[in-house]
Parts: sequence; C-alpha cells; structure tokens
Amino acid sequence: MLLRSLFLFFIFQFTSAQEISLKGTVSSKGQPLEGVSILLKGSNYGTITDSNGKFKIRITNIKNQKLIFSYIGYRPETRIISSKISNLGIIELIPDKSLEEVVISGTLKPLSKLDSPVPVEVYSQTFFKANPTASVFEALENINGIRPQLNCNVCNTGDIHINGQEGSYTMILIDGLPIVSGLSTVYGLSGIPQSLIERVEIVKGPASTLYGSEAVGGIINLITKLPENTPSFSFDSFVSGWGEVNTDLGYKYKLSNKSLGLLGINYFNYSNPVDNNKDGFTDLTLQDRISIFNKFTFNNGLSLVGRFIYEDRWGGQMNWTPENRGRDSIYGESIYTTRIEIFGNYQLRKNYSLNFSFNDHSQNSAYGLNLFNANQIIGFGQFVWNNNLKNHDILFGLSYRYTYYDDNTTASFDENQLLNQPTFIHLPGVLFQDQIKLNSNNNLMLGLRYDYNSLHGNIFTPRINYKLNSIDKSTSLRLSFGSGYRVAQIFTEDHAALTGARDVIFLENLDPERSWNFNLNFLKKFYLKEGALLDIDISLFHTQFSNKIIPDYDTDPNKIIYSNLFGSSTNQGASLNINFFAQKRIRFNLGVTFIDSFIIEESSKTIPYLTERFHGVYKIEKKWDAPRITIDLTGNTTGPLKLPTLGPYDPRPSYSKTFHILNFQLTKSWNNIFESYGGIKNIFNFRPPNDSIARSFDPFDSQVIFDPEGNAISTLNNPYALTFDPSYVFASNQGIRFFFGLRWKHD
Repeated sequence: MLLRSLFLFFIFQFTSAQEISLKGTVSSKGQPLEGVSILLKGSNYGTITDSNGKFKIRITNIKNQKLIFSYIGYRPETRIISSKISNLGIIELIPDKSLEEVVISGTLKPLSKLDSPVPVEVYSQTFFKANPTASVFEALENINGIRPQLNCNVCNTGDIHINGQEGSYTMILIDGLPIVSGLSTVYGLSGIPQSLIERVEIVKGPASTLYGSEAVGGIINLITKLPENTPSFSFDSFVSGWGEVNTDLGYKYKLSNKSLGLLGINYFNYSNPVDNNKDGFTDLTLQDRISIFNKFTFNNGLSLVGRFIYEDRWGGQMNWTPENRGRDSIYGESIYTTRIEIFGNYQLRKNYSLNFSFNDHSQNSAYGLNLFNANQIIGFGQFVWNNNLKNHDILFGLSYRYTYYDDNTTASFDENQLLNQPTFIHLPGVLFQDQIKLNSNNNLMLGLRYDYNSLHGNIFTPRINYKLNSIDKSTSLRLSFGSGYRVAQIFTEDHAALTGARDVIFLENLDPERSWNFNLNFLKKFYLKEGALLDIDISLFHTQFSNKIIPDYDTDPNKIIYSNLFGSSTNQGASLNINFFAQKRIRFNLGVTFIDSFIIEESSKTIPYLTERFHGVYKIEKKWDAPRITIDLTGNTTGPLKLPTLGPYDPRPSYSKTFHILNFQLTKSWNNIFESYGGIKNIFNFRPPNDSIARSFDPFDSQVIFDPEGNAISTLNNPYALTFDPSYVFASNQGIRFFFGLRWKHD
C-alpha cells in the first residue's frame, strides 16, 4: 500500500511538473512585430518577440491554457495551448483604430488626436481616479501647466491657470459648449459629477478663433459620457479625515427603444470648522452643495443636457453663524449660488449641426459688510457646416451669444441716471476654417473669426496651424500662430475686488485685451520591447498681450486700481511631458513647465502676481492583476509665486517658497462591479504661513488708525500699518488627511 502511494505521488509530480515548449511568429499585414508581449494568463510566464517577430517560451505547471498576445495599438489575441501542439504558427494582430483618441476641442469637429493640427492633451476618467476629489477644480491639479489657484483665504474660491496665465483667460467648456464663464468662472467648476466625465481635453494657447472671448490662455473641455456607454447604475462616494463627504450617483434609463437618458447626482458636504493655524478663521470653507445632471440622446440626432446646482458656502471667524451675515460683529463670507444650465447639439444632416446653450447664474453673497448680489444669463447658439472638397476640410459657422449681467456694484451703476443699469451684450460672429491636406504627412489649417461686440465693436481673430508627421506617425511637429481677445468683467472674475478692506478704483473704461501667440510642439513616440510605449512631448510657447488689465496692489495698499496697461505683457516658456506605459502594469507620467512672465511699462519690468516660475507634476501607477490591487502616487511641485503684500512695511514674504504636494492611494477591485479605495493626501503636510490673513483678529479694521487720505498709520497696536486682507493666498490650508471611498456599478 505504501509503495503504491509513493508510486502515484511521483507520477502526479511528474505529470504536474511537465514542461512544454512553444514557438511561433507574430505579424501584422505581413510585417513581423518586434516587442509583442506574450503572457500565460494568471501566471508569471511570459516573453516578447524578437526583431523577426519570433518567440519561444517554456511553460511548466499549466493551470490556465490561455496565451495572450498584446501590443499597443493592436487588438489583443488569445490562443488556447496544450501539450500536443508546440508550434503555434503565425499569429496575426489586427490594428485597432478605436484605440486612437478622438478629440474635438482643437477643430470643433471629431478628429483623431494624431491627425489634429492643434496639439490637444487628453486625460481619461482613469487619470482622475488616481486622486479622487470633490470638484473638477481640484481634479486638475496634477496636469502639467494647469494650476488651480485659490483667490481667497476665507471663502476658498479660485480659478484655473494655464501656463501661468490668470484664470480669466481660461475658457471652461462642457461637451464643447461655453457653459462656465463670467460670473460662474469662480463658482461654476464645482458640482459636475466626475463619474459622468468621459475625458478632459486641454488646448493650451488662444482658441478665440473657435470659441470667442475668454479663450485667450486656452480651453478645458469636459466631455461627458454618452448614455449608451454607461452602466445602468453607478455609485461612488468617499469621506476624508476632515469630515468631507462626496457622493456621485449615476442612473441610465430608456425613453424609448432608441432614446436613452442619463441621470447624475452629486452631493458634497463639509460642516466641520477647523482652525489648525490658530488665526481665528476657518482653514477650509464649509460647503453644502447638490448638483443634478440629466443627459438625453434621441434617435433623431438630438443630444440634450440639463444641470441644476445649488451651493451654500461660508468661511470666516470660527464663531460665525448665519445670523451674523452682512453684519459688523463677526466676520464671515457667505455665498448662496443657484445655477441652471441647458445645452446640447442637433445633427440636422450629415454636414450640418446646431449647438446651443443657456445658463442662468444667480449669486447672493456677503463678504463681511460688503453685499454682492449678481445675476448673469447667457444664451448661445452656433450653426456649423462641414464638408470635404478634395484636399480641403472646410468648416463654416454662424454664432450668436447674448449676455445679460446685473449686480449691485459700480460695474452696473449709471452715474448719469444715478441708478443701477444691467448690461446687455450682443455678440454675433462668423467663423471659417480650412484644413488642407498637403500630402499624407503634411497638414495646414487656416482659421478666421469675426465677432461684433455691441459694446466694443469689430473683433477679428485669425490663426494658422501646421502639422508635419513622420511616415510611421511616431513623430510629429506642430506650429501654431494665432490671436485672442477678452472682454473683462472685474467683479465676476477677480475675487480680490470684493473681499477685504481695499477700495476698488477704475481709472478708465476698460478696453478688450488682445493677444498674439506662437506655439511649437514636438511629439515623439518610442515603441519599446515587451510592448512598452514611451512618448516625449515638448512645447515652446510665447504670448504677447496688449491692453492687458492688471490689478495694481502696490500704488496704494488700501486700494486695487484697475486700468489697461500702457506697455507690454509677455508670457513665455517651455513644457515637457514624459509618459511611459509597460505591459508589466506600470505607468508613469512626468511633466514640468518653466514660465517667464513679465510686464514692461515705462521702462520698468515687473513680475505679475501669482504666476509660478515653474510647475511640475508626476503620477506613478502600479497594478497587480492577481490580487486586483493598484497603487497610485500623484503629486505636484510649484515654484515661487509673487504675493500681494500690504505695502513696504508688511513683514510677510513677497514670494512664496517652492512647495510640494504628494498623494498616495491604494485601490482594491473585488470584482468587475465593486472596488474600494483609500489613501493619504498631502503627505508632506504642506500649509501656507499661519499669518496669511493680515490682522485676522481685527477683520473690520476697528483698531486701525487712518490718515486723511485713507492710508493706515503705524501705531503700537499696528506697527506695520496693515489692514485686514485675506488675498495673500496661494494654496489650501488643508494639511495631511486620510480618505476612504467605495465604487459600485451595475450593468
């Protein structure tokens, strides 16, 4: 019996440890493929093809009979193996055109990213999952050259800077339509359910030829998901150690056999006042926000979206309550925002489409004693005709934009009639674009837009784009030259004009700003062994402004003076992006942008406020298939920023130090429908200086002595002649914190 057992044991060991040897050739369209990854599913057995597309692999202990062949840009192939077959012959991989990213932001029409003459950066939903946030504003912080900038220490509002240019030069689009602008630039970036965002497209440089005013520095286009590409139900919620709660819900439903609806709900709440820096003010603004998003696609070519947002936020002294709103007893900044959006597109025929949008944004706010109530209504429509004529891809568009704006500030006050007068702006426009295919590797695009602004008259914005590809499309060179313009709305774009004790002074009626931009972009892709891909993206940019509107904080520490610049303003620099992806489930992104921004006026050269000298980002991802675990490291580094100090005696540094933000996340996928994630944000526990709010103990300047001209006087209680001011801000006061979340979907 013992001998029989030993005999069976050795037989089992021999059969289970038997080794098989496999060989074959991998090709595509008759050409061998080098570096194709070959992996036995569920094991560590793998190899790559040589320069002739050939491979050999030895396998023991076969537990899974599936051999997977994968290569970037091709559909993966699977072969069933057995000990009876040693030569797999020729394995043909088929190119997968669906893997080519399609973009619309650069040309107003769907186009392969490789074929676009305008450099467009694309970031998928997976990119943002590596560092979950409660708003799109925060989510963009790990994109090279994109920096969310806080503008107030109290209410934590902010905007998005592209390559060091102020947020008012950035246009935010949703599904290619100008939804977030003007009054909503500061508050409209919150409440978009991130689970419903398919991807984010970014164009750096002026895009006024396509989108008109505000697209001077670039555009950020949030592309939402199509209902047919979403699960029936999705849930994503996380909490942080500070008490923040964010929840996204998605639900797909049928309207008819060929018409679908997609409902998205986002709810965010933070109700835990914290004062870690001991200045008596909340470190993070308290918020209660709900956003309801509904998207419909009909079988007649119509896509329609509606969104409603309500937000109640406040920041201020720790003992502030709603009863203190607008009073001089306890300082607080309270903002009620109500916003309605309707937008969509209608494909009339193959070559005709109609885009439209409407939004109504109401803001009821109190900044200490300053009450700011404003309402903005924007209606937009654009008819586009597109056709191919031989080597010309021609696009022609007619647009009209109507803006109604009213507030209770000097911006809407008529001094002649001594009453409040809303502003009405009519902006009809015509655009023409011709993309010329010179040959298979050369493309030239010419564009011209004409707008008539009912307040400022005729505005022309031309652009030229040229793209050169290598034969295998692994290398491309893009040249861009164009113009942009912007009509400024001070009280809706610059939060410093409302908060604190500074008076706002306009020296003149402000003319539209103009810019001329040159951009050079070089992209090189390297297809490495084992199916790895490395791409290097280098850009040089130069923008020259005229009539630029720059707030003057220095002439008088108690005032903000606005006027058109009588001189020149330059923004230039270089950026580098390195992206690497390996079949071993390792991916990293590294980016750095160097910025040289300066103003020359009356032979004097100055540096603009809150413009970084350099900005770096990084993202490292490692996946393990068997345990279904992913680790993400994300972070950013920001160089010195010039800060608005209060006069020559202000003891606070006039430049920030270089600071670093590092985040860690661990994600566990339990199956195809459920995953949990958690980690640490701001591991280095970076926080701005504790004295970022000047004289936080005296927010109404009741203890400040002023001279007859309104200037603060140095006293024993105020040796530096300061006034209350929360505009000395460059980063969030939130330090290190933990977070944990759950995701679930049902198809």
